[in-house]
Amino acid sequence: MTDLPVLRTAPVEGDGMLEQWRLVHNAVVPPAAMSPAQARVRRERYLLANAYAGDVLVGCSTVRPPLGERRVATVIARVLPEFRRRGFGTVIYGNALDRARALGAGVVETCVLAANGDGLRFAVRRGFEEVERYVLDGERDEWVDLRLLVTGPGD
Repeated sequence: MTDLPVLRTAPVEGDGMLEQWRLVHNAVVPPAAMSPAQARVRRERYLLANAYAGDVLVGCSTVRPPLGERRVATVIARVLPEFRRRGFGTVIYGNALDRARALGAGVVETCVLAANGDGLRFAVRRGFEEVERYVLDGERDEWVDLRLLVTGPGD
């Protein structure tokens, strides 16, 4: 038996939900903090979702739809620090991965701030392998790209 509230994820619709998504994003990834205008651009390009335990916002996700011949999608799950280690990340990640697969992803990638040890351990435990570490031009923070091969039924 678990004492976790039921977690529900909901696609980001409207400015209120977008602001919630942005607040989680900025809390989890401060070096890449976004303005409201930048978040609106993300909503136009990607599939954004918020995660709630009851009525409490606990995290969010981003799914960048598959691109290219290899159908590479990016799945990013974020959980506010005060809600980590309760299973929320697993649900958020699972829902985002399902969305990427439904869109035809052949390869799934994720990107984690290198200083986010919890996020890196979470990704590795789910089968992601480090592909690259880098620092964006003009910045100091190191990022880690990781990759997970997605196999279809019967593979």
